[in-house]
Amino acid sequence: MDMEIITVKDKSFKPYISEEDLQASIKNVAIQINADYKGSEPLFLGVLNGSFMFFADLLKSVDLECKVSFVKLASYEGTSTTGKVNELIGLSESIEGRDVIIVEDIVDTGNTLVKLHEILSKGNPKSIKIATLLYKPEAYKKDHPIDYVGLEIPNAFVLGYGLDYDGLGRNLSSIYVLNE
Repeated sequence: MDMEIITVKDKSFKPYISEEDLQASIKNVAIQINADYKGSEPLFLGVLNGSFMFFADLLKSVDLECKVSFVKLASYEGTSTTGKVNELIGLSESIEGRDVIIVEDIVDTGNTLVKLHEILSKGNPKSIKIATLLYKPEAYKKDHPIDYVGLEIPNAFVLGYGLDYDGLGRNLSSIYVLNE
């Protein structure tokens, strides 16, 4: 499928990562998780709204008994981070003694992960690992290791496959980058 430049609201975005490349990277993440958690029953914790497409496709390739849950945190307005994370919907089940895998669409500043790690640590889990579809190493300045990475990308604004610009573009099956 040919990807073309698209316009969302007032910004132009050009093709960046194809659906095929996304699916291949997701399968690689699942292979690593399947190997690391063989014989255990991890809890996959999806961070909404952005992770929903990655989360669904990842779980299709995970061959483990597992549980799933979601949390919703927000730190973006438009194309820039607000610098503060607001917890909107919390975890409704106990994670005590559980292996927890946080599933993120993208890791850039790491503010969301730090807040989420802080909240989850209070629940005394056995372990907390982080899986992300996209990782911006140039932007990430926090201490928590990113355990499972689909693709590393430069510090650019991306859209599609769950990622949005002011709530729009999440439904695109590929990833687009801001056309500057």
